Amino acid sequence: MRMSREAANEPTGATIRLPALSWRRRVLFVLVVVTVIVGVDLMLRIVRANGMTPLEGATLALFTVTFAWISTAFWTALAGFVVQALGRDPLSLRRAPERPPRAEPVVTRTALVMPVCNEDVERVSAGLEAILCDVHATGDGDAFDTYLLSDTADPATASAEEAAVAALRRRLPGGDRLYYRRRTDNEGRKAGNIAEFCRRWGGHYDYMVVLDADSIMTGRSLTDLVRNMQANPGAGMLQTVPIPVRQETLFGRFLQFAATLYSPMLATGMSFWQGDVSNYWGHNAIIRVRAFMDHCGLPKLPGQPPLGGDILSHDFVEAALMRRAGWHVYLLPEVGGSYEQVPGNILDYAKRDRRWSEGNLQHLRLLTARGLHPLSRLYFVMGALAYGCSLLWLLMLTVGTLDAGSRALTVASYFGAGHQLFPEWPVARTEIMLWLLVTVAAMLILPKVFGVLLCLFDRERRRAFGGGLRVTVSALLELVFSVLIAPIMMTFHAFFVACVLFGRRATWQPQNREGREVGWRTAVYQTGVFTVAGVLWGIGTAFITPIFFWALTPVLTGLVLAPAVVVLSSRPAWGRALRRCGLFLTPAETRPPGALKQLDERLAAPAVQLPPAGALPPLPQPCPRPMPVQRLDRHPRWLRGERPAT
Repeated sequence: MRMSREAANEPTGATIRLPALSWRRRVLFVLVVVTVIVGVDLMLRIVRANGMTPLEGATLALFTVTFAWISTAFWTALAGFVVQALGRDPLSLRRAPERPPRAEPVVTRTALVMPVCNEDVERVSAGLEAILCDVHATGDGDAFDTYLLSDTADPATASAEEAAVAALRRRLPGGDRLYYRRRTDNEGRKAGNIAEFCRRWGGHYDYMVVLDADSIMTGRSLTDLVRNMQANPGAGMLQTVPIPVRQETLFGRFLQFAATLYSPMLATGMSFWQGDVSNYWGHNAIIRVRAFMDHCGLPKLPGQPPLGGDILSHDFVEAALMRRAGWHVYLLPEVGGSYEQVPGNILDYAKRDRRWSEGNLQHLRLLTARGLHPLSRLYFVMGALAYGCSLLWLLMLTVGTLDAGSRALTVASYFGAGHQLFPEWPVARTEIMLWLLVTVAAMLILPKVFGVLLCLFDRERRRAFGGGLRVTVSALLELVFSVLIAPIMMTFHAFFVACVLFGRRATWQPQNREGREVGWRTAVYQTGVFTVAGVLWGIGTAFITPIFFWALTPVLTGLVLAPAVVVLSSRPAWGRALRRCGLFLTPAETRPPGALKQLDERLAAPAVQLPPAGALPPLPQPCPRPMPVQRLDRHPRWLRGERPAT
């Protein structure tokens, strides 16, 4: 087994045209900066109307950061809306998407690699079967080999994995190209698992597609990615947009609907200004193996966890290193057929965010690494702010409450020092406050409106969501539910960031992706403190400063109802009831592709006791190649013409 052609050690060019890319970025930057200046100016007029106190100064600083985050997301969504409304490709800006025709032959070798660690064997096996059957149906199945890369520590689970792979090899067409490898340790976790595969067998392949244990990709999606890679020899990574599927609970269906309706538009906006310096999300993406091995070996960060040690959110860093070496990284929102599963209740969803928050905050230590593209540094900041903004919002609300209470309890002084004929009345900037509130609300809500409009004006897509009325009602319910759970997730994220800053590490366990119902005792134990804090916060604010209390009502409502929201939104019966009403429907349900149908049929079938695996066939002959560890300090030796240390 050999690579079909010798991969170039350096990028040799790209055929994707990116007209006026620098101007796109400049315009976006100017729009964000101008918006932030306007918003901060409004806030400044409010806080200094009667003299700025230290608490108000802190509020202004916190508002500036969070408003910049909101502004960037808003203008990105608007860009995606305009590009999709005009029917343009976000990269080339041409009317027809630049996708290689299906007739182009696949002349390269690709490895499908799925790292697993103590996962549900039945789900993993069913997912692999669905993917491989769909790839075989394209007629290009011989161009793909598949590896289940196990870091499973439990011997019983590992035996079940071996038996499942043996059964798939016997049952599936092309099953002889499915391999199983289990490591005796999980050094480096997922990143280490993939790196070990690359060092042993990466030399056999031109590309690899990284899959998570819950990933599903159609055969068309995989072959489209390969053809895009073949057509763009300067591309190092191509990232798709994974869409959540197979959700039953109310919370899971809410996430699934929102991601399906809004994510393609947001991804289009990101692709529009990111161009060839996009990001990598760790799965459902194709990677040029030789470039990855030469430039994406990860070092350990100095110091102790959680901010030191293994790089946890390795995907952002690998994309940054790939781009540093001159390879292009693209986001292709037009490549469909890319799916994943998400946790089905708020607690499991928050548990996953706990791990991601730790990894994203590590990225702040890499901002000074020499040679990185400015956008790569921006992604590090944005990834950290995805969780850090929750802490900033909570601090801003707390400081604002303290300031409002302080002013309410302070006896007003209408005459200053010295002789004064007329009193100095307190100034209320009510009109400015209203304008600022409307501005922030509009920037949060309008992206959702854009997504609904794109759906309503696309006949086929509108029907796939159940029709215009159902889409509109579902979007309104999603908006209400978003407002309700936002304070809960804000508090969770703020707590996670505080834990990392105080040196507390996250535990890494398999995710519960099939959905589980949360009981009242668990919900109260996990979120009861939110209710207590919300009640005390509300009573104190209502008693001291009633006007500020009404401004806090959306936040307080979510906190007070947190246990009830967690329990009720985790119930599959509620999700199924909404589906029977035609609400929160998605195209993956109304018009499922073959791979998803195959997965559902496989999981719905009665469980079969697998016989012992016996001796699996030997793994392919190793093709050892080094994967040099890259330097991320301020003065890497490769900038002085020396190769990185291995």
